[in-house]
Amino acid sequence: MMLRQTSSKAYLGLRASPLGLGRRLYHENVIDHFENPRNVGSFNRNDPDVGTGLVGAPACGDLMSLQIKVDDSGQIIDTRFKTFGCGSAIASSSVASEWIKGKTIEEVLTIKNAEIAKHLRLPPVKLHCSMLAEDAIKSAVRNYKEKQAKANAATEGETVEA
Repeated sequence: MMLRQTSSKAYLGLRASPLGLGRRLYHENVIDHFENPRNVGSFNRNDPDVGTGLVGAPACGDLMSLQIKVDDSGQIIDTRFKTFGCGSAIASSSVASEWIKGKTIEEVLTIKNAEIAKHLRLPPVKLHCSMLAEDAIKSAVRNYKEKQAKANAATEGETVEA
C-alpha cells in the first residue's frame, strides 16, 4: 500500500525525487486538499439561490467552476466546485470552498488570493491557482447577485402589472 501511495504521488509530481532534482516539493496542505478535495460536485445552475463562477487561466489550461448556495439572509449555506487543472488549482478550489461556507456574500469578497496561497504555501510559479480561486469566488457572487436582481425586477414588474 505504501509503495502505491508513494509512486502515485511521485507520478503527480507531489513529492521530490530522491535528489530533489526536477520536481517540486508541495506543502502537506496542498497534498491534503488534492488527495481529499472538499465540496466537489455541482448544483443546478438554474436554481435562483445558486451563483456560479467559471474562470480559467489560458496560459496553463486550468479551469475552475465554483458554485455557492445562498439562503434568504445572504449567507452561503453550501458550496461546490469542479476544477480541471494541476494539484495546486484543485487544492486552491477546495480551500476556497471550505472558507466561504457559513459566510455572507459580502464577507467572502474579502478573501484574497494571497491568503489562500499562504495557507497552501504555494510556490511563486503556482500563485495563479490562488488567483483563480479568488476570481471564482467573485464571479459566483456576481452571478448570484445578477440572478437576484433579475428575479426582483421580474417580481416588481408582476406587481406593477397586477
